Amino acid sequence: MRIVRPACPDFQRRRTLGLLGAGALALGPWSRGLAAAQEWPQRPISYVVPFSPGGLTDVAARQTAQALASAQGWNVVVENKPGGSANIGASLVARANADGYTWLAITMTHAANATLFAGKAGYDVKKDLVPLAGLASSAMMVVVPAKSPIRSLQELAHAAKGGSLSAGSSGNGTPPHLTLALYQKLTGNSLLHVPYKGGAPSLTDLIGGQLDVIFSNYPESLPHVKSGTLRALAVSTRERSPDLPDVPTVAEAGLPDLVVENFTGVLAPAGLPQDLVLRIGGAIEQEMARPAMQESLRRLGFVPRPRGPVAFKQYLDAEIDRWGTIIREANIQVG
Repeated sequence: MRIVRPACPDFQRRRTLGLLGAGALALGPWSRGLAAAQEWPQRPISYVVPFSPGGLTDVAARQTAQALASAQGWNVVVENKPGGSANIGASLVARANADGYTWLAITMTHAANATLFAGKAGYDVKKDLVPLAGLASSAMMVVVPAKSPIRSLQELAHAAKGGSLSAGSSGNGTPPHLTLALYQKLTGNSLLHVPYKGGAPSLTDLIGGQLDVIFSNYPESLPHVKSGTLRALAVSTRERSPDLPDVPTVAEAGLPDLVVENFTGVLAPAGLPQDLVLRIGGAIEQEMARPAMQESLRRLGFVPRPRGPVAFKQYLDAEIDRWGTIIREANIQVG
């Protein structure tokens, strides 16, 4: 008769550890990424805004951080890193560790910068950063002085045929300049571009009659339209603004391809584990979809556009390609 002896405890322990180790090797990077996502976050998150405090992008980022703190318990700290046409802060995030603790607020400016500063920005937005979520967008608004005889986009096109109209912007390569370039491409009209250092001084000269038109950032020109010092010809979104229900959309005004959204969203350093990408992006998208958050964004002049990582990546890639084509065709240069 054969006697089977029980395995010694040491042998059994080594056998169990060996099986566990083999299982971990089989799961590979996925298991490590899952573990990282489960343990994250263990310290504050730096949310870099590459613009000065107080602007729309900054305000949207701070509202997002506050919402995530309340709902998720995450300590998200907004840090302003302005300068270099929003490239300084973006480059800083692109070089950070891909561990989920550094985020970047981006806008349409970064989609344009991919072409305007190709090879000179210190980072590649498609290669060095990964989309987490889209937050919202704001319209561009075509505005003229209140005393201008131009009262519609059709009248603007007719007046521009003579080639004597001037159009201001907040600077070369900025969203107002890019929207002007798109308008000229769509209509074949040529307007004299006058770049300023910021939206406020350009609007001041428009109100004073030194300019004929600006394809302005909606939140910047809205107070002047409401006060009656500027006249709005159209908004560049697909829906009318609830603040200005009598102002037509560009589609209603005859230029459906002039839809422009100065969006804002969140990126992180490339290489972030996919489980963390989905967890962070999903949480941000969820907070952006809450009615209270959407109402708060609308009061700021935004149109809520909550998008998760996959949808926002598709949108961002399309915007980079779209503005790259317009910039090259219009031969837009920056200093």
